[in-house]
Amino acid sequence: MKVKVISRCTNEFTRERSQDLQRVFHNFDPNLRTQEKAVEYQRALNAAKLDKIFARPFIGAMDGHIDAVSCMAKNPNYLKGIFSGSMDGDIRLWDIANRPTYGMRTVCRFPGHQGAVRGLTASTDGSTLVSCGTDCTVRLWNVPVATIMESGNSSDCSSEPRAVYMGENAYWAVDHQWSGDLFATAGAQVDIWNHNRSQPVNSFKWGTDSVISVRFNPGEPNLLATSASDRSIMLYDLRVSSPARKLIMRTKTNSISWNPMEPMNFTAANEDCNCYSYDARKFDEAKCVHKDHVSAVMDIDFSPTGREFVTGSYDRTVRIFQYNGGHSREIYHTKRMQSNIEPSKCSIDRVQEQFGALTRFVGVLLYLVTSENEAFVLKPELLVFCVKFSCDASYVISGSDDTNLRLWKAKASEQLGILLPREQRRHEYNEALKRRYKHLPEVKRIVRHRHLPKPIYKAGVLRRVMIEAERRKDHRRKAHSAPGSIVTEPMRKRRIIKEVE
Repeated sequence: MKVKVISRCTNEFTRERSQDLQRVFHNFDPNLRTQEKAVEYQRALNAAKLDKIFARPFIGAMDGHIDAVSCMAKNPNYLKGIFSGSMDGDIRLWDIANRPTYGMRTVCRFPGHQGAVRGLTASTDGSTLVSCGTDCTVRLWNVPVATIMESGNSSDCSSEPRAVYMGENAYWAVDHQWSGDLFATAGAQVDIWNHNRSQPVNSFKWGTDSVISVRFNPGEPNLLATSASDRSIMLYDLRVSSPARKLIMRTKTNSISWNPMEPMNFTAANEDCNCYSYDARKFDEAKCVHKDHVSAVMDIDFSPTGREFVTGSYDRTVRIFQYNGGHSREIYHTKRMQSNIEPSKCSIDRVQEQFGALTRFVGVLLYLVTSENEAFVLKPELLVFCVKFSCDASYVISGSDDTNLRLWKAKASEQLGILLPREQRRHEYNEALKRRYKHLPEVKRIVRHRHLPKPIYKAGVLRRVMIEAERRKDHRRKAHSAPGSIVTEPMRKRRIIKEVE
């Protein structure tokens, strides 16, 4: 004879805190709980609203540069470090984890470049920093070890270059192998360098225009992709002496980023306000077109998880896209990034007295002379030149024209700090509810809504009107032509001119 007894674990009935209520067990039989769906829907609605209430993505700014931030690089061996280079030749190493009341601190400076720093990259072990710029030099630096970075007495630390390699032309980008001792520079041609040699070990050139970006493949160390000012995207294989493939688009590609989890795929940031994801094995069409920006996309970087990427644009916004999503899931901006200051009229003597030290830097302050003793002081738009995901995919760093680096949360409403187990379970439950009811109109509207600055909103409306007018024009042209004479191409193929092998 089987006897059933009541068995209860003490842990299920022990309160975590003295103020907690005693746990009550519910019967989840749907016949007894007829309003369960309605209760869950209301909880999902509240979870979506709470996300908007607690959405505070901006964490802090790193100020110290005196000119526009042109490039950034991550240290793969040190989670908290980020390198930045500016248009005046200054390179800094920041500690983004140390955020005192006065701002994030500079760990070390790397002076030496006589012109704008256009490219930064770190070696695989994080011990060497490679920089290049418009002064036609490539410089190698020793990176401070983690113990020095974590000490509080390194704010005035400066380093001398370990090696300086001279070139014939300006360099616009640099990237290091994910595993290996080689790095590539982009300029009038693509040069492959070794740490121990002062001359390139190999050079590639396809066409006459300059190369503006270069990225090594994370899965195949000998494969790299570049983009050039002639609107082309090229693939190179270091094991052969000639370039592999070339794709020509209708507009220029400013930057390229490989997906670290799917090394055969990469995404290109284009001048036509869109990003295009390609499979390196199939160049005849894009895998996905990522829209939402209203001006040229300047930089792009994938998350270490490979599920999303961040972009910085000429429209002064930072957006985060899903790797297979057509529209951005998040847009970041600040009031200062979107401010338009009216010109102020004053005398030239006053301009030179107050801003004389800044007028020689392009992008910080401009003044227009109108007469012999009058000038208009203008503050330019704060353009986003470079963006990076942190190595743990929790933060986003952006560098803009106003000399600042800004630190953002990858998830706008994410709670920082240590979470208790019950808090973690509560967040997971809310996320599950939002995923379950995301297709319902009210939840979908709240989750998708983003506040846009007025210039961005008006530019987006104008862009949609232009796209719709072009679509109607193509439809009418096709309707009044002979059947089969006009073939409508999808957006994934429309921006491609040809592929060259």
